[in-house]
Amino acid sequence: MNIFTLPQSAGGVLLGVAILLTAGFLMTRLTRRLHLPNVTGYILAGILVGPYALNLIPAWLSGGMEFVTDLALSYIAFSAGRYFRIADLKRSGGKVLAVTLAEALCAAVAVTLTMIFVFRLSVLLGAIGCATAPASTIMTIRQYRAKGPFVNLLLQVTALDDAVALTAFSVCTAVVNALQTGHIQFADVALPLLWNLGAVALGLALAVLLRWLAGQGHSQAHTLVLVNAVLLFLSGLCSTLGISPLLACMALGAGYVNLGGEKRLFKRMDKFSPPFLLLFFALSGLRLNIPSLATAGVIGVAYFFVRIAGKYAGASSGAALCRADPSIIKYLGLALTPQAGVSIGLAVLGQRMLPAAEGTMLATIILSSAVLYELT
Repeated sequence: MNIFTLPQSAGGVLLGVAILLTAGFLMTRLTRRLHLPNVTGYILAGILVGPYALNLIPAWLSGGMEFVTDLALSYIAFSAGRYFRIADLKRSGGKVLAVTLAEALCAAVAVTLTMIFVFRLSVLLGAIGCATAPASTIMTIRQYRAKGPFVNLLLQVTALDDAVALTAFSVCTAVVNALQTGHIQFADVALPLLWNLGAVALGLALAVLLRWLAGQGHSQAHTLVLVNAVLLFLSGLCSTLGISPLLACMALGAGYVNLGGEKRLFKRMDKFSPPFLLLFFALSGLRLNIPSLATAGVIGVAYFFVRIAGKYAGASSGAALCRADPSIIKYLGLALTPQAGVSIGLAVLGQRMLPAAEGTMLATIILSSAVLYELT
């Protein structure tokens, strides 16, 4: 039962946002004492003000803030793009690609085989299992100001990881359609890949424009305005076309830094984005359907642990084959377990494709495990 009801108006929206921001801030005071990252506090704050605790945020408000997800992921992806310097990638050789393919495909295979042969569920769960959430990784790195070879490799692998997940999901989508209709078409596989390649190309093209705009001697405030305009245009266009903005925004950041763009621009964006990232994680906690955890039951628990095992085994073996440092072999797999934005978006798409019962089960498993992964 609500303690009070927010009016369904602009004022109600502002009050709801204020509640989320305040709850997120206050919860970090507690999690910091427990030596937990801020991300954990934000998610717990969302659960606390959600419908299964204080119920301060009405359903109409949380349902109308879907744009916050795309907005936050756009900032995260743009920020991750800075770690794709061509010079750094040349030095790392094929290490990043090899480790990414090993950890992503190992997790996908482990989840797929378990879900199909043990629980008779969709192959889409395996594809979604590839994805890693860059948001919690980047925010935790920022909070502790972590630097070094481990952090550089982690960020590059996390960024490429989502590209692998999107590709795998497109292929698995074609397989699911074939199983439902009895035939498979090449366009079902090729078109999603082509759309994402086009989005990456657009991101690189806009990077040229952004580099030119940033070099025109504008004030810091106006430069920040221009960066947000370009970034939101790219993200909004991708979302309108039904494409994940992650790869395109990542390409924008990577293109900008490789064209000689200043790192100070990324630092300004890092100072501008925290309120949106807080809202993103708080909304993830808010949307967690607590009763659904019991519904998912053994299947959800199996997905949770099998994916962790797949990520860890794949990352460790891939890093060992590349003769990486012992710390990378030991810890990289654990750092790749978080799952949130991309997986949640893919789960929504998968729910639309599958029969009602199976689609609901898929969404339940992904949504609940995403929050648990972030907390863990």
